[in-house]
Amino acid sequence: MKDKVVKILKIAGIFVAVTLICYGLFNYFDYFWNGMFVEWFENKFIQNTEEWYYYQNLSTCYITRVVKWGELKNFLLGIIIAIGIVLMAISMIYSNVVIEKRIKKKVSDLSEMIKQYMSDEEQSVDVFPAEYSEISTQMAELKINLQKHEQMLKEEVGRKNDLVAYLAHDLKTPLTSVVGYLSLLNEAEDMPHKMQEKYIGITLRKALRLEELINEFFEITRYNMMQISVDMERIDLSYMLYQMADEFYPQLQKKKNTIKLEIDENIFITGDPNKLARVFNNILKNAIAYSHEKTEIKISTSVKEEGIEISFLNCGKTISKEKLNTIFDKFVRLDEARGISTGGAGLGLAIAREIINLHGGSISATSVEGETTFTVFLPTASSSLVKS
Repeated sequence: MKDKVVKILKIAGIFVAVTLICYGLFNYFDYFWNGMFVEWFENKFIQNTEEWYYYQNLSTCYITRVVKWGELKNFLLGIIIAIGIVLMAISMIYSNVVIEKRIKKKVSDLSEMIKQYMSDEEQSVDVFPAEYSEISTQMAELKINLQKHEQMLKEEVGRKNDLVAYLAHDLKTPLTSVVGYLSLLNEAEDMPHKMQEKYIGITLRKALRLEELINEFFEITRYNMMQISVDMERIDLSYMLYQMADEFYPQLQKKKNTIKLEIDENIFITGDPNKLARVFNNILKNAIAYSHEKTEIKISTSVKEEGIEISFLNCGKTISKEKLNTIFDKFVRLDEARGISTGGAGLGLAIAREIINLHGGSISATSVEGETTFTVFLPTASSSLVKS
């Protein structure tokens, strides 16, 4: 009720103000033009009619004044419209100024709320009023995601620093051995030939291990500066997988492993041959490294409507779900003991995932009852099945 009374009073005040303004303008113009405005008004909107009456040689003149209501109504209507337009313009300008100030204040207040909320370590959204409930929900999700991302970066940096520390420590062992055996060979000139061959062989293996560790350092440095790009072309996937299996024959012989190929013939894909070869090499290298001796590694393909799946299955230790969740992260290695056979910078699978993502595909891993399977999916847009 109080609000209605206030609105009525505002309307009445505006009406009185408009009336006073019109009256004041009328008097102002009349004074400014020395009465000419009233004279013009009378000539324009009032019609004077003279009537003479004669009685006993006497004449009397009566002047009748008639208002030209039609013209006067049009004139007043024009004035009212003009005043209305002016008032509307003033009202709009005032409203825009007020609204702009209110918006700036709300933006400023919201900015302060966001700063306060983001700087607070707790997840409470009490800093936001009820009217900002939707924004508070979005900010809570954003803060959680940022904290997760920050935690992931910290963990990644920690893994990287640990890895560099491990590699720096591991460099000493083969280097010490190389220096020691070379010193023996240099000092013992009359050393038996068989013993020389033995020490030379040990020195060579230690030197090769030293080379592997140095390459891991370079791999970490290259990854930090690397921006992966792909050059797409038509590739014979079947031939690539057959050729890759042949190239890994020496590594397979170390543990007497074998590769079984179950590949569809004449599969062609559109992709970067060098980058995809790197993906398949990294997966197969891991499969060989973590396989039990004298076991079979199976490479198979499956053509689907959406695209092509390439699977790599090996038999070894079952990988836990916790490790599977981080297996494609940077600087993550399954081999915590950093053995010679399974050592690496933990970048192979992370790089593989990035390359497959650039091809519009996906890569995943499962491990059940000693069988670990890596599956690469390439969408139909990047592949085609050609029948012979």
